[in-house]
Amino acid sequence: MTAGTQMLAEMSEQPHVLGVLAGRRPELVARLRAALPERPLGIVLVARGSSDHAAVYGRYVLERASGRPVSLAAPSLHTLYEIEADYSGYVAVAVSQSGRTPEIATVLDRLAEAGACTIAITNDADSPLARTARAAVDLGAGPERAVPATKTLTAQIAAFAILAEALGPVPWSGRDWAALPGGVEAVLSDPEPAHRAAEAIGDADGLIAVARGYLYCVALEAALKLKETTAILAEGYSTADFRHGPIAVVERDRPLVAFAARGPAAPDVEALMDEVRVRGGRVIAVSDATDADVSLPRDVPEPLAPIPAAVRAQQLARELALMRGVDPDAPFGLAKVTRTH
Repeated sequence: MTAGTQMLAEMSEQPHVLGVLAGRRPELVARLRAALPERPLGIVLVARGSSDHAAVYGRYVLERASGRPVSLAAPSLHTLYEIEADYSGYVAVAVSQSGRTPEIATVLDRLAEAGACTIAITNDADSPLARTARAAVDLGAGPERAVPATKTLTAQIAAFAILAEALGPVPWSGRDWAALPGGVEAVLSDPEPAHRAAEAIGDADGLIAVARGYLYCVALEAALKLKETTAILAEGYSTADFRHGPIAVVERDRPLVAFAARGPAAPDVEALMDEVRVRGGRVIAVSDATDADVSLPRDVPEPLAPIPAAVRAQQLARELALMRGVDPDAPFGLAKVTRTH
């Protein structure tokens, strides 16, 4: 099989997967509302890897919808240090593509024993994770064989948006959901900007990915995708955090990939891009602005823009891997399911 064929095929399935999830929204929202407490004290998210980046997105949309604090769990506290915890009144959401990572399933079990209402987001409805939760969102993405998570990652982001709708008001509409698969299809049909961006990165030994707000998760995910497919030293930051010291790593021609969409965070991302240019960095703008280096669809609102933006990150990682002679389907030393405990 030609290098990168499997990853590309699974990327190409994303409009269909997202369209099916969008069509299931009423049923999923009703099921989740039936399981959730009326006024949770807070929400804790359990995940690793790309799923952890989907959970970072979840922090934003779930806290906005519920008005309650949302945090990322520290799984090791439960699996290695075996703390005693009280999660009475809390919702615990575990996210795992396979639903079979022992650590994630164990932590969700422990949080249920500690009193939490448990929700699972997984691509396997028969997995241990799905069976142990009070309610589960089955992504329905089908088998994913390439090591880099693509269609399952964007489906997880969509699942968090659906969970947010079950918790309270959200800043998007059914019309926005209807436009989403087409926006992703438009991105997939236009790979040339990602190819040019990969050429601009060239043989750089490292790069930075930045964003803020809803798109922060994509900066983290883009860095991971680039690391696992090309072995480049890539790091993802919030633009706010990047100013607090890490900006010192910017030097002449250091690539910086910036993700933005129209909304409150966009001016800050644009200002950071200007700062990096002054320092001599090589900026690649991925946004819905008309002058973007890599375009995003303009009819997808900022809170849902992480989905097409994540697809652009997938394209960039695949293109750069192929340019560097690496097969992105099966990067050396990585497996599809990482069995942490």
